[in-house]
Amino acid sequence: MKVIKRNGEEVLFDLSKIVNAIKAANNEVDPIYSLNEHQIQAIADSICKKIEGMTYIAHVEEIQDMVETGIMEMRGYEVAQKYVRYRYKRELSRKTNTTDNGILSLIEQLNEDIKQENSNKNPVINSTQRDYMAGEVSKDLTMRVLLPEEVTQAHEEGIIHFHDSDYFAQKEHNCDLINLEDMLQNGTVISETLIEKPHSFFTACNVTTQIVAQVASNQYGGQTFTLSHLAPFVEISRKKIRNQVIDERTECGDSMDPAIIEKIVAKRLRSEVQSGIQTIQYQLITLMTCNGQAPFVTMFMYLDEVPEGQTRDDLAMIIEEVLIQRMQGVKNEKGISITPAFPKLVYVLDEDNVEPTSKYWYLTELAAKCTAKRMVPDYISAKVMKELKRGDVYPCMGCRSFPTVEDTQRNPDGTRKYYGRFNQGVVTINLVDVACSAKGDMDEFWKILEDRLELCHRALRCRHERLLGTKSDVAPILWQHGALARLEKGEKIDKLLFNGYSTISLGYAGLYEMCVRMTGQSHTSPEGREFSLKVMQKLNDKCMEWKQAENISYSVYGTPMESTTYKFAKCLQKRFGIIPGVTDKNYITNSYHVHVTEKIDAFSKLRFEADFQKLSPGGAISYVEVPNLQNNIEAVLSVMKFIYDNIVYAELNTKSDYCEVCGFDGEIQIVTDSEGKLVWECPNCKNRDQDKLSVARRTCGYIGTQFWNQGRTQEIKERVLHL
Repeated sequence: MKVIKRNGEEVLFDLSKIVNAIKAANNEVDPIYSLNEHQIQAIADSICKKIEGMTYIAHVEEIQDMVETGIMEMRGYEVAQKYVRYRYKRELSRKTNTTDNGILSLIEQLNEDIKQENSNKNPVINSTQRDYMAGEVSKDLTMRVLLPEEVTQAHEEGIIHFHDSDYFAQKEHNCDLINLEDMLQNGTVISETLIEKPHSFFTACNVTTQIVAQVASNQYGGQTFTLSHLAPFVEISRKKIRNQVIDERTECGDSMDPAIIEKIVAKRLRSEVQSGIQTIQYQLITLMTCNGQAPFVTMFMYLDEVPEGQTRDDLAMIIEEVLIQRMQGVKNEKGISITPAFPKLVYVLDEDNVEPTSKYWYLTELAAKCTAKRMVPDYISAKVMKELKRGDVYPCMGCRSFPTVEDTQRNPDGTRKYYGRFNQGVVTINLVDVACSAKGDMDEFWKILEDRLELCHRALRCRHERLLGTKSDVAPILWQHGALARLEKGEKIDKLLFNGYSTISLGYAGLYEMCVRMTGQSHTSPEGREFSLKVMQKLNDKCMEWKQAENISYSVYGTPMESTTYKFAKCLQKRFGIIPGVTDKNYITNSYHVHVTEKIDAFSKLRFEADFQKLSPGGAISYVEVPNLQNNIEAVLSVMKFIYDNIVYAELNTKSDYCEVCGFDGEIQIVTDSEGKLVWECPNCKNRDQDKLSVARRTCGYIGTQFWNQGRTQEIKERVLHL
């Protein structure tokens, strides 16, 4: 039986500490008011039984609350008073320096929450620890000094979640769409060095990796660039290679037959494209940014972003090479090909690639094979997106956050602008807490929801106001040299925070559990669906109200909670106890998703969730859980075709695991160890050493490879197949 200390460390429960704490308070009162040995032991034994009956690991603060209540129940009022006073003094002492223990436990790798906070960060290495240490200080400043007490308290109690508080002290934004076209075509500056327009495809790829690394080190969220911005450089290389071939053959007196020359040019060009894509894939995988992980980057693959003809064919060649190389995977230190987490790939399904008779159908078949083996790409339906986004198709900023459609933001050619735009940050409302606080009363629910949304609004304003006044000098690559804008030195970024240039996101979590608490049914039921859609509409109405009043683009966002799903669950259990179907798990459901344990087929799930995606204009992604489909590509293609006809953005969750001990390459299992903890185990050789297991799972729309906390691990374990 374990407990969680204040610094996040999990330790074995020690009954004697409770006894000693009560005795210390007991010794400070007059004998006439003191408790006897039997009473003290009874209090301790009662608390021990309560902890044993918990379905989650108790926190030391909860245990101290139990001690206080236990003393009062024994009518030891004076003793309880002394105990409360002792707790208060200790709390004041801790507040004088709130980061020491957290940082020390982090360095010694004792803090379980931080160790598994991000499934793509290795908490052992120095660069990650350095980022986490800075994050602990930033969180402390944020919660004690920078945020209003009501926001801090609501965040700590799991009523809302103020995302990325470890980066809030610095004036950084969340995620963005890199304007790679501007940077490549018009030049940029990296580390005070002028980078002119590349003269080949390979050089353009090299510059792209440097841009991505620089951008990642100046923000905390994901970023996306589109391969269409690289496509024009294929023709530059083609002309360059053709001239080289002609010069070589002229010098050697070889045949100048145009067919022969074009054949040689095509072969060399393909080799350069291969090398360029390999540079992007390997450099982005091996680069380590200042926040301790590979750049969280997405590559967008949309054929219709470039004109039909040679340029589109060149883009198709680039996409084909990306898919081929991703299917191969990357070799780990043991030389075993594994699935990398990044770059994330997004492939757009459209008229010219969605049918077997389509010109680029071969790319879609290749994408299906890649998905079956390496879990990417994800898919955007151009057909459905155009219906919802007023005819536009564009990528997400990282894993799911989408810019809003804004008529106020235009490119020089008059089309709506998306590249160069960004997200200011996210605050998420815990909808389960709203429902539990209302105790099932519908009138009370809507009142509480209104109050909580206004609390989120105030928290979002904190994010916005933190960025106000930021000078472009803090991140020249972003604000001065084209990634997001080309402002002057010393110029403030304020104009980019209004009028639709950037978004700010109202996230939401636990729609399913909220519905169960309020209606007694899943949101997949007719009654539950109607109620849940009303709640979603309410969120959208509030965002529109705030936007009209403030000229800030608030948008509803299907939050990709990774570790927070566990935190919310623990807070709910502490506040409301165990409510079957609502708080009885160590996780709550992300955004609008169908619960992972609910039996539903892939097509019904996607069709159902499509209506909720419409009400998450700030971003959302749906998924279906599938078995190994490497030998059933037709099934993958059928799901892809269904995505094209029904939903904006979706993915297939497969498995891609490997055991280094025995060479097993099937699905690594989750089992319960002797202490009741969920651990990963090879079903073949029973190896449980995480350092010798390669496990890749979809976590929140992206692939995680560094394992997860207990709440997320339970959620992964309980997922049912949809196909």
